[in-house]
Amino acid sequence: MSDLNKLTIAAARDGLRKGDFTATDLTEACLSAIEVAGALNAFVHHTPEVARTQAAAADERLKGSEEAPAMCGIPLGIKDLFCTKGVPSQAASAILDGFRPEYESTVSQNLFDAGAVMLGKLNMDEFAMGSSNETSTYGNAVNPWKADDGAQRTPGGSSGGSAAAVAADLCLAATGTDTGGSIRQPAAFTGITGLKPTYGRCSRWGIVAFASSLDQAGPMTRDVRDAAIMLGAMCGHDPKDSTSADLPVPDFEAALTGDIRGKTIGIPREYRIDGMPDEIAKVWEDGTAMLKDAGAKIVDISLPHTKYALPAYYVIAPAEASSNLARYDGVRFGHRAKLAPGDGITEMYEKTRAEGFGAEVKRRVMVGTYVLSAGFYDAYYNRARKVRALIKRDFETVFTDGVDAILTPATPSAAFPLGMKHDDPVQMYLNDVFTVTVNLAGLPGIAVPTGLDGQGLPLGLQLIGRPWEEGDLLNTAWSLERAAGFVAKPAKWW
Repeated sequence: MSDLNKLTIAAARDGLRKGDFTATDLTEACLSAIEVAGALNAFVHHTPEVARTQAAAADERLKGSEEAPAMCGIPLGIKDLFCTKGVPSQAASAILDGFRPEYESTVSQNLFDAGAVMLGKLNMDEFAMGSSNETSTYGNAVNPWKADDGAQRTPGGSSGGSAAAVAADLCLAATGTDTGGSIRQPAAFTGITGLKPTYGRCSRWGIVAFASSLDQAGPMTRDVRDAAIMLGAMCGHDPKDSTSADLPVPDFEAALTGDIRGKTIGIPREYRIDGMPDEIAKVWEDGTAMLKDAGAKIVDISLPHTKYALPAYYVIAPAEASSNLARYDGVRFGHRAKLAPGDGITEMYEKTRAEGFGAEVKRRVMVGTYVLSAGFYDAYYNRARKVRALIKRDFETVFTDGVDAILTPATPSAAFPLGMKHDDPVQMYLNDVFTVTVNLAGLPGIAVPTGLDGQGLPLGLQLIGRPWEEGDLLNTAWSLERAAGFVAKPAKWW
């Protein structure tokens, strides 16, 4: 039973209910895998005792007369952006060094209420700002996939630790957050499934904020069925979050019929960007053919304001970040700089933030403060908000015209080498070119692995769905997943 850590959530759920193994067995298998995976730097805070206590409680629950929830006994990794009671929750930033919340995020509490087991906290880009997991105060996480050249690759960002941990079989699934593609891009880079739900489907309460109108939690799993199971446990209305939708939670797994006959899939012409690598174009064409063979109708569509999405995003997101991060001042929690004689409150703020924030966070805070400043608010921030409204309207028009889902590439390339784009912010930001529109419009999107590039690295496709129709989106993704038949795994080197 040494390979229990390689099970899907669905297979583990069935095995637990049959009594083939226990939640404790599952947890110990994952803890053993984590112990020898230090080279990946995926887990940054280890909680083995918490995990063992939760696993024992899950085993008792599984023995009960009532059927336990699907997530009962499932070992998970929790992204460091989620506040976990009594456990370090730093958002991968030095400014939150030593912060141990006295409360639990709603999403993690929902999972624990369902019997899930927390193995530890996962690496990420600082305050979720990044596309390569290289802005983390813990140092970068490493993609378990290696190209033929042997160079270490990024696992993507900001949920890079979550992606690496799931791909390397250190946990059965992980939580992620997605502000501009931070679930879908790392999922595509590591050959796993990543789902960003509709904005408001999962509560943001207790998740360290980056850009409040864009952030959304979601599951990162081995396959589409697991994403459906985990999303059902994560989401639900939360009165503590004013943006949480007061909607019932559907049975997402029950929606997986595999039948997409008669569905209309849109192919947006604006996503055929200049310089798109042939391998990305090929996997997109193959995915389109797979859905057509499954009975879907393929139509060309136009999302005319797509070309403005990236610049609009990089005005709106930093603006909201500059406001959200103003609370980190060294007064109430986290890091506080040592002061020189004669220093006052202003010097404390300045020194604390200079020491505590990394370069990328400082860059975005300064950009955000600039676009919100007098004289520039209308020229940049208000204009970006208007563009956002136009992008949202583009999607509404397409869906009103009968399109059920939209198929696009998930990323403009396979995982790139660590350090390759770290010193070029513009090139790094371009990694979000296919994903930011989904956040700006508040729509659900999912990345599904569909093939390998010429160097043996995974490539993924993105499906974008109608708001609140994650079940239908998951079913289309499941059809694509079955047609693609992606079963490749990284060769263990760590």
